[in-house]
Amino acid sequence: MASTEGLVPITRTFLASYYDKYPFDPLSDDVSRLSFEIRSFAQDLLQGLPPTQGESLLIQEADSQPPHKIDENMWKNREHIEEILFLLERSHWPPLLQQPSTSEVAEFATICGRLKDKFQRILRILASFQSRNSERVFNTVMTYMPQDFRGTLIKQQKERSERNKQAEVDALVNSGGSIHDRYALLWKQQMDRRRQLAQLGAATGVYKTLVKYLVGVPQVLLDFIRQINDDDGPMEEQRQRYGPPLYNLTKTVLIIRLFLSLAWQRFEAFKLNRHQISVLEEAVDVYTSEFERFINFISEVFANSPFFISAEDASMFETRKSDEYNEITVPAGKSYEVSLAVESINSYIAWDFSLVQGKMNMDIGFSVEYTNTVGEKTLILPYRRYESDQGNFSTCMAGHYKLIWDNSYSTFFKKALRYKVDCIPPVLDSAESNEVEG
Repeated sequence: MASTEGLVPITRTFLASYYDKYPFDPLSDDVSRLSFEIRSFAQDLLQGLPPTQGESLLIQEADSQPPHKIDENMWKNREHIEEILFLLERSHWPPLLQQPSTSEVAEFATICGRLKDKFQRILRILASFQSRNSERVFNTVMTYMPQDFRGTLIKQQKERSERNKQAEVDALVNSGGSIHDRYALLWKQQMDRRRQLAQLGAATGVYKTLVKYLVGVPQVLLDFIRQINDDDGPMEEQRQRYGPPLYNLTKTVLIIRLFLSLAWQRFEAFKLNRHQISVLEEAVDVYTSEFERFINFISEVFANSPFFISAEDASMFETRKSDEYNEITVPAGKSYEVSLAVESINSYIAWDFSLVQGKMNMDIGFSVEYTNTVGEKTLILPYRRYESDQGNFSTCMAGHYKLIWDNSYSTFFKKALRYKVDCIPPVLDSAESNEVEG
């Protein structure tokens, strides 16, 4: 049993500092470009034949925001990939594609085979990542459990629970459940695992009978597994930091699935042209390569992230939180963004940044934009290039603000950026304060 003496669970502040060491290079611009093109192709297919009820639900999902949680997005990507693989099975091709009458159709049939191979490969990578990550979390938790019958009881409980979950999935599949039904069940089971972890941490629920045996289990471990997935807990930092690129990838694979679904139902009436097929193949290439890059990146982040830190370190990080500057590298041709969710008008957004200069002076583009609830963007601070800058403004609207450092104009030079960003809520004057208290 590993010692937890003097340790506390990781905090959101600690993770913010830890993630600063792992900046994710922005997705290729091709992701958004190709997603837009594929979505427009799908819209063209709807002009001649209105959508069915099932297609309407898919369109509604494609036009909605992806889930917020990192792991839920992973499951969604997996679901959409499996739905695409179903469409790319030869037996599910449109009849005209199964028995091509022209060289163009025969060429597309060959391309479909290549697309299937790419999706099968990324599905294996994703499934392996999910399995490894789940085992890592459980094994790390067990490292801090007493190495006696108490740990054995927890393992037996997990194994029994997993067998029951698999039997539930098998029963659904055998009864003719759809791919969507299966993934809805898999996500429900994932949430059940979270609840079981929280119950273990609080010694409630299915673990009530183990309460007296849990004496001796480190309290820091119980605190960790109870708090780790809180809505505003440590994982929220992960979602804010790495969620946006994953959300874009979720949207991309869904749009590819939508286009293929519509095309298959309209294949004879609306044959795909060479340009559409070329864009589709490029979109699959970009999605699978960028998603693999994201999985490899997040795997490294997770593998190196601790679950516990010393109480002294936790205190230090909290003390430094308001004064700490972040340092990141903005690659040539890329940009870096910080997003802030502002709940109250008259909040102050402040920034202070500079470039770490070498033998020659560098500058970087900087701007601030606002996005309202329907996704409309407003430029708050116009784009300009700086070596350093300090500034602030009072918000007149609640919503999402984005500070953008742009190095896309640089072909060769990366920029070492040192920055600090604060969002300060409005301070009530004495009269307003008395009204609130009253």
